[in-house]
Order: sequence, then C-alpha cells, then structure tokens
Amino acid sequence: MADTVMLIHGAWLTPSSWDRFRQRFEAAGMTVLAPPWPYLDRPVDELRRAPDPRLGKLGLREITDHYAALIEALPHPPILIGHSFGGLIVQLLADRGLGAAAVAIDPTPPFGVPATPLAVWTSLGVFTAFNGWNRVLKMSERGFATGFAQTLSEAEKPYSYEKFIVPTPGRIFFQAVLGIGTRVRWDNPDRPPLMLIAGEKDRTVPAAMVRGAYRKHLRSPADTVFHQFPGRSHFLCNEDGWEEVADRALGWAREAAGR
Repeated sequence: MADTVMLIHGAWLTPSSWDRFRQRFEAAGMTVLAPPWPYLDRPVDELRRAPDPRLGKLGLREITDHYAALIEALPHPPILIGHSFGGLIVQLLADRGLGAAAVAIDPTPPFGVPATPLAVWTSLGVFTAFNGWNRVLKMSERGFATGFAQTLSEAEKPYSYEKFIVPTPGRIFFQAVLGIGTRVRWDNPDRPPLMLIAGEKDRTVPAAMVRGAYRKHLRSPADTVFHQFPGRSHFLCNEDGWEEVADRALGWAREAAGR
C-alpha cells in the first residue's frame, strides 16, 4: 500500500493551503509532500508583496514537468492529490502513468471539456486583463468572496483571503482554454486509478465541468470514480467540513493504490 502522498496546490494558492490536509494525513501515518510550483517557494506575505516576475511566463507544461521530476525521484509512486489547477496537474501526471492513485479536487478539466457560463463569468477578469498571457495576475478580495469561497461566512472571507491568496500566472488560464499542455488520452489504459471530486456550489470549476471530465475519463479501463460534496465552494479544502473531503480522498486513494 502506498504510504506517501504528494499534494499539489492550484492557482492563487501555495502549499500552505494544504496545512490541514497535511496534518491529518500525517496523523494517519502517511508521509506527506507538498512542493510548491516554481517561483512560489516563499511565504505568502512575500509572494503578495513582491511576486517573482518569472511567474508571469510560467506554463502548465513546466509545472507538470516540475512535479513529474519530483515523483520520479521518489523510491515508490506516491498518491497524488491536487486541487483546482493542481487537480489538472494530477490528471496530466496520471496520464503519464505517474502515481499510485490520483485524486483531483474541483479540478480544472483537461482540454475537451467545455467551460460552463458560470466558470467563464467567474474567471472573466483573468481573460480581460491587459497582456494577461505574460503577466502575474492578482485575485481581488471581491473575486475571492464571490467566486472562489462564497460559502464562507462574511467574517471568514477577509481572513482567508489574506492568509492564502497569492498572485498567479495568467498564462495557465489561456493554455487551459486553448489546450496547450492540457490534453490527456481519455482512453489511456496505463493511468492509475482516478477519483474526481466536485463541490456542489463551486463557481470556479462548477460540478458540471468535473462531471464532464469524469464521463470522458470513463473511456479508460482504469478505475475511475466521481464524488460530489453538497454545499461546498471551490474552497472546500479549507472550509467547514474539509475533514470529510480529506478523509474521502485519502481513504479511496489508499484502497485504490492497494488493489
């Protein structure tokens, strides 16, 4: 049975967004790795104040290659768990045959799953930003409160925004839409077992998009499952009930990896 988990964060976030999962998984006896994306290996306050300008040119293939190299350096394949764009990275890594089992939470889908109108509306600021392809972009506090974590209480929203949200490369959003570095073989027989998790109230990656990716992944003979958590936003890894999400992801992955 796999005893190592690699957690892959998404856009606007850093490995600190996994602190609760890390502690819970370590308490369950797992070795937990949560490496940052390139150029995000600094504290949140520093990243907010002075993001590395190289971040603006960071693309999905470079991020995926970064994690692939880390996985291949391990003695045994780890369980892969990713959130949002990290969930897309998990799917891309699984398509390469990496990982003992893979869990994608509220994941950006690979190319071929159309965005819903709600997802387009939520990310509209990214696509209308001047020269967004080459820039480091920032999420507004209003965008966080209405599109990313709208189910948090009004008191929690400012705190969570300051604690977790950092600038991110605009390029990855355009690549996701255009299919640059985001294609998988839906019928790939060699990928590990895959679970896709959706949040019912997610406005960033609506459940319909996660379900659409799930239906395409079913073309593979590899084990593929879908689970939706009711009442959860895109911030489901750090809102009330996050323990249920963590336990479902790890419990399924450990069982799937041991088959």
